[in-house]
Amino acid sequence: MAAKTKRAPKAKATGPEDVVDSYTRIDKYDPKLVSRIGGHYGDILSAIGEDPKREGLARTPERVAKALQYLTHGYDLDPAAILRSAMFKEDYSQMVVVKDIEVYSMCEHHMLPFFGKAHVAYIPKGRITGLSKIPRVVDAFARRLQVQERLTNEIRDCIQDTLKPMGVAVVIECSHLCMQMRGIQKQNSVTTTSAFTGIFLSDPRTREEFIKLISAKLH
Repeated sequence: MAAKTKRAPKAKATGPEDVVDSYTRIDKYDPKLVSRIGGHYGDILSAIGEDPKREGLARTPERVAKALQYLTHGYDLDPAAILRSAMFKEDYSQMVVVKDIEVYSMCEHHMLPFFGKAHVAYIPKGRITGLSKIPRVVDAFARRLQVQERLTNEIRDCIQDTLKPMGVAVVIECSHLCMQMRGIQKQNSVTTTSAFTGIFLSDPRTREEFIKLISAKLH
């Protein structure tokens, strides 16, 4: 698993804080970080020919600074701890699949969004985790500057290392604005990445079952 990146100390809450199952939804900002990031964005606005003091842009640097803190708050989360917060012994050894998990992340090359869906499965070996924890792990890694390939591997490795199941499967399908808004400008392109461990690698039938389950419209 990637090392945790150091960030500025967390400030006291300045707005409502929603705590569910030991997971904190970030709705607070470090004032010093807002000022520091906002100052740079004021310079950026001037550099592209805008007037950062005009009415529509007067608070834009502050808004962008707060948005960036939220969009990258995954650095402050421990995905393994999220899984451990609801880990139970259970005699269940069939596939557990959580599919169509919304993914919103930021490409680290151009800092433009990429978004789509993640499909995650694991086959327990004596331990399971709360179903809501799988999407929370996806969010914890996605809310960082990312590339889709690394994001896929990080989710896989976190679940494998923490739950130690018989195998883990992760498939992510995303659209990348760095390809759609600029560069090659292919608006209908979708990138798919996959990562497997254990029985999903060694048994083609298990991998095929996973692919069928995430492709089926069961609801």
